[in-house]
Order: sequence, then C-alpha cells, then structure tokens
Amino acid sequence: MAQAVGPPRRNLAALPAPRAADGSRAGDGYVAPRAPRLVDSPVFVLSCVRSGSTLLRVLLNSHSSIRAPHEMHLRTLHVHLSRGFTADAMRALELDKEELEHTLWDRVMHLELARSGKRIIVDKTPPNTLIWPRLHRCWPNARWIVLLRHPGAVVASLTDRRTDPDPEQIRAEVLDYGVRLEEARRTLDAHVMTYEDLTADPERATRGLCAYLDVPWESAMLDYGKKDHGTFRPQLGDWSPTIRSGRIQPARPAGPKAELPPRLAELAKKWGYPVG
Repeated sequence: MAQAVGPPRRNLAALPAPRAADGSRAGDGYVAPRAPRLVDSPVFVLSCVRSGSTLLRVLLNSHSSIRAPHEMHLRTLHVHLSRGFTADAMRALELDKEELEHTLWDRVMHLELARSGKRIIVDKTPPNTLIWPRLHRCWPNARWIVLLRHPGAVVASLTDRRTDPDPEQIRAEVLDYGVRLEEARRTLDAHVMTYEDLTADPERATRGLCAYLDVPWESAMLDYGKKDHGTFRPQLGDWSPTIRSGRIQPARPAGPKAELPPRLAELAKKWGYPVG
C-alpha cells in the first residue's frame, strides 16, 4: 500500500482512504486472489424453505460416502477486522475480508467432513439459495442440486407453520427464493429435481442423485430412520413429526385454489407445475 508523502495536513490527497467498520479501505478496490481450498468440490442443495431439503439431506446422509449435516448457515459466519491495520496486514498476505470468510467456511466444511470419515459433504441450508453466486466464487468446482417444489405448496406450508402468518410477506419471501432458484437453474450445471418426484419415487430420484454425484446407489438411503442424523430442531432444519417419523411420506400438494402473484405463477409454469 502506498504511504502518504510529506506532512499529512499539507497532502490530504495522499492520505489513506477512510476505513470501513470492518477495517477495509473505502474505495481501494482490492480483491484478494482465491486461496487454495481444503474442500475442492462441496455439494450445495439450493431450495426454498419448506421444500423438502431436510428429507433430501437425511437421504443423502444415509449414504456411506456422503456427509450431509444439519443446516450450516455459512453465510452468517463472518470475519471482523477489529483494528485499522488488520486489513493492511491481511492484504499483505493476499487476503481480504471476503476471502478470509471463504477460508473459514472452507475450514468448517473440511472439519465436518474429516470428522465424518466420508468423502463428499453436502450443505442444504435454504438461505444459501440467496447467495449462490458468492458460493460459486468461493468454490468454482462446487456441485449443485436445485430442489424445486410447487410455490403454492410452499406458501401453504409456511402459512400453516407460522403463528401469525402475513400472506403478503410469505408470498414475497417465496418469490425472492423463486427468483434466485430460477437464476441458479438457468446458470449452473446443476442436478434439478422436485420434492414431488422425490417423495413419489424416492428410489428413482436418489439413483439420479447418486449418478450426478458419481457414487453407487445404496438402498439404505431410503430407510433413513435407521441412521443417526443428529437432533431435529428449529433453525437447523425441519423438525416436524413428518421428518422425525423416519419414513418418506407423500408431498402435500398445492391447493387447487392457491393464489400466486403473476411472477410466482410464471416461475411455477417454468418448473412444470400446473397453475390454476
């Protein structure tokens, strides 16, 4: 980084740029190169909330080669550069705040994978859908599973789950997820599947997944109740009696009178769902 020349009060233009709250320079434009990853090709499930991602994760976690833990929430795991000179020190090491967070996320992934003794790790946190471009920057070799569900069924499920549901807010939330899912579906070389197909024919659906992940299919995946998947609890995934039953149960269909805003209805049609 260039140093100020001469008395600071006489050469204001040469002073370092103001610092942001995290210690980075405002407007310096520095972008750190990508550091080597411990986990080169993690798998991310991209889905809206209430779309069956917990069922998918326990099916995957039942495979002898796949570790699919509870929601990892990497996007809310941040690095704070608490002193003004910290950003300068990190830049000298070819790091910035974003790349520091990426290396932390990668370390968490690697630690969980090493503990499991398996070779593939899957993160199914639904809000990852909202930041998939950043995950792609972090892991260019990541693999992606796009899990779709009829938006009307998602709206109904969220409405039933919440104590004081706000219909307008719920539809807006589902639309936000839907837009990002469609971006990912059209952009990434992803394995696309639906919750409805997963529950209707789980063997066929999981065989397709295993082919995408380049692992042999295992019948034990369909009997996930016999495996230990950790505690089912709020904010780490679905915790309903349905998932805790240990059995794959039929997907709840969208109501025939489900009202969707035009953009959400358009997405549903693109995904092959009937819209009334």
